[in-house]
Amino acid sequence: MSSDVIIGHDSKPRCAWAGAGDTALGRYHDEVWGTRTHDESAMFEALTLGVFEVGLSWSIVFGKRDAFRKAFRGFDVAKVAAMTGQDVDRLVEDTSIIRNRGKIQATVDNAHAMLSASPSLLVLARSYQITRERAPRSIADLPTSTPQAEAFARQLKSQGYRFVGPTSVYAFMQNVGVINDHVHGCFRATDYPTTARSQ
Repeated sequence: MSSDVIIGHDSKPRCAWAGAGDTALGRYHDEVWGTRTHDESAMFEALTLGVFEVGLSWSIVFGKRDAFRKAFRGFDVAKVAAMTGQDVDRLVEDTSIIRNRGKIQATVDNAHAMLSASPSLLVLARSYQITRERAPRSIADLPTSTPQAEAFARQLKSQGYRFVGPTSVYAFMQNVGVINDHVHGCFRATDYPTTARSQ
């Protein structure tokens, strides 16, 4: 078995980055990452985490996921769009999150864009859906961006979204299941059932 896949305590093979135990990251791997969602707040959360990941690692951002949820009102788009400059000032002082004023303000601005943009983020995400018949062979095979992500990012920027470069948009696409990047051998990979039957 590839070193990019490990067997968990429940005997399921997983992408190695998820770990082997029943952890928050493991549950995120099993239940969220690569799973198609149509939920507005889930999509806004994924977009926001991608914004904060720019220049940082996913482990740092994910470790503050609960704090981000509290700071940004459960990722309720209308509630975040209603946040004021005073709210931004307050969050810049909040040590439980990443205190980057530009990214905090971008999150508020992105909530405004989600409320007004047409086509909606959900419709755009559907239009960029990528279906894999064969899972990536390894983590090294995963791109950080694709031509689709570049086109998606351009469209989002034209709608007023901020901090949405091709890399953060590709991470968003992975998070909301526009593409399934679970690697070959993982029980969540697109080709896992076929592979399992042939063994």
